[in-house]
Amino acid sequence: MDNVSLDQLRTLTAVVDAGSFSAAARRLRRVQSAVSTAMANLEDALGVPLWDRTKRAATLTAAGEAVLVAARRVIAEADALGTLAQGIAAGVEPRVSLCVDAIFPVGALVELCRQFAQAFPAVDLRVDVQTMSVVTARVADGQATLGVATAVAQAPGLERHALAAIRMVPVVAPGHPLAKRRGKLPSAALSEHVQIVLSERSDSGIPDQAVLSERTWRVDDLHTKRALLLGGLGWGNLPEHMAREDLDRKRLVVIRPEAWAPDEHVLHLAVVHRRDAKLGPAHRWLLERLPVLCANAV
Repeated sequence: MDNVSLDQLRTLTAVVDAGSFSAAARRLRRVQSAVSTAMANLEDALGVPLWDRTKRAATLTAAGEAVLVAARRVIAEADALGTLAQGIAAGVEPRVSLCVDAIFPVGALVELCRQFAQAFPAVDLRVDVQTMSVVTARVADGQATLGVATAVAQAPGLERHALAAIRMVPVVAPGHPLAKRRGKLPSAALSEHVQIVLSERSDSGIPDQAVLSERTWRVDDLHTKRALLLGGLGWGNLPEHMAREDLDRKRLVVIRPEAWAPDEHVLHLAVVHRRDAKLGPAHRWLLERLPVLCANAV
């Protein structure tokens, strides 16, 4: 394999894509004999016949078809390596780590990753979804360079960039007893029913937020919380963007706790990073795109 060159593999794919040795020579701006020599040298290096030369037009053998697949893979990896090296030389980070709170809109996160892959195809992007204080803890200890956290998860030593406001709405399933009550609901009425609460995984984290009921079921992810609410097993807050479709389809209904003002439960998201963090082009790109995509989603 030491005698196999990247140029030979590129020449192989050029012949296949162009349709003939002569057409490949024109595409590569070489004489046809140079292309023929490259193919002969590749066959000698691999020890297998790649071309069936008994026909009028050279066609790949079965071995040649298999080698072609591998050659395209090697060329793609080599091109990615070249792009990575150019990016690093230009100051682009080889990898980016992002930790977002679970209330961050999933659609915005998907679009962010899609656009990032197009803008920085050679940069390795690591995405981690956590809740509350875990986000800032990951940033503070260096496991993530950037975090998207709520204001309740503030941590010392982190720089903050305001992102968006997430409105939380109290909801229940249509068949739940609270759904049949009109007007504002007193806390005594709410406390009779299970409240589904998003909680930290450890007791040392942020205390449970917005708890009115004496009966609580604690979950550590929003998708489980939403599923329990849809199942009519309790009441609780959901991010408005997450509940929007369920509300439109009447799978959930909004209730009005008397203890809460209409805008009381608005969580403010911010991008956080360590003050000593060196943010290269890829990280700065994320700082610019996050507010736009998040605002569109909420």
